[in-house]
Amino acid sequence: MKKVYVVDGARTPFLKAKGKLGPFSGGDLAVGCGRPLLARQSFSPTEFDEVIVGAAMPSADEANIGRVVSLRLGCGDKVPAWTVMRNCASGMQALDSAYVNILVGKSHLVLAGGCDAMSHAPLLYGPKMVNWLADWYAAKSFGQRAGVAVQFRLAYLAPVIAILKGLTDPIVKLTMGQTAEIVAKRFGITRQMMDEFAAESHQKVLAGRAAGHYGEIEPLIDGVGNVYKEDDGVRTDSTPERLAKLRPVFDKTYGNVTAGNSSQVTDGAAMLILASEEAVAKYNLKPLGAIIDSQWSALDPAEMGLGPVYAITPMLQRNGLGLNDLDALEINEAFAAQALGCLAAWESEAYCKEKLGLDSAAFAKFGKFDRTKFNVDGGAIAIGHPIGASGARVVLHALKVLERTGGKRAAASLCIGGGQGGAMLLERG
Repeated sequence: MKKVYVVDGARTPFLKAKGKLGPFSGGDLAVGCGRPLLARQSFSPTEFDEVIVGAAMPSADEANIGRVVSLRLGCGDKVPAWTVMRNCASGMQALDSAYVNILVGKSHLVLAGGCDAMSHAPLLYGPKMVNWLADWYAAKSFGQRAGVAVQFRLAYLAPVIAILKGLTDPIVKLTMGQTAEIVAKRFGITRQMMDEFAAESHQKVLAGRAAGHYGEIEPLIDGVGNVYKEDDGVRTDSTPERLAKLRPVFDKTYGNVTAGNSSQVTDGAAMLILASEEAVAKYNLKPLGAIIDSQWSALDPAEMGLGPVYAITPMLQRNGLGLNDLDALEINEAFAAQALGCLAAWESEAYCKEKLGLDSAAFAKFGKFDRTKFNVDGGAIAIGHPIGASGARVVLHALKVLERTGGKRAAASLCIGGGQGGAMLLERG
């Protein structure tokens, strides 16, 4: 099979939502990391065959945000651009769509990635207000409008918070945090384990930052000159003891999932350049690595956090590999319970046999993973999880880890709201 190369990539700082609109739209974010990325290439932006952007919640004026980003980046009128949405893995879906199109020869050079400005998620009217407004605009005379006006109730103005709707599964009627509680109970993951994992995520990011391991971040400047250089949700004072003081959010009586051991609501973008062997040769490119395989899988939406297990396992098996054949493993930390749950699932022979169909020989390749290879520079609990961007971020950072360490092979994966998992197998050299 032909190789599909990741030539280069960049991302923005991930900016924590702080109760107000953030300074950048989703398009601003994608353009903010895309411009310096394209400026250092040996080809013109108009040479792309297509631009693909993943976004879970583009704003109303950026509906096909892929096209908006493409035009703003100077790719020109003739480069087609489109938008994909697969909830938390929208950015990875964009990469996978580019990967497939390059494999079959439809494209040779693609800009792909993801973005979301979650702080810009809209406040919506409820159905009673919508129906009242419909009656109001349909009224023709003063008398008709007066009749509609007296039916108005202040309660109609109560906003519907779109992001809460989006983070609730409509099939099982559970929030994403509640599904994390279910995973925690299945594998006996305690509050202390969650808080220790969360604190370690912050510590890893801080250590990685100090060591220069986040060189893929491109600073942003807002309209009034403020500069954003780093992920601003990372805390220097995050400890298990401090985290233990936070109250559960999703199951207030019996739960253990808190804001502190969950990923942050965040604004951010990540963009990558994918190329065929022909494009690499034509433009004399020096790739970071290659995408070797990808996998999408599904499971019970009530345990959606285990999606990476269902995606990574068959992908590695198809390539004759086990977990310890990886030099790096990046799994998006939607929740500490979810990330720990994935590791616990692989370590459970009963679970692997019952749910994944692994026999004893296959289980031996998954049951004893070296955790020092897992999220070596921390993850979304510390830096945030802008839904559309995270899938592209984990792929880019996994390749950066291989570049830094001299490793050969990595996997990047996410759980996906609705009960799915996505994964990519990556190689360097």
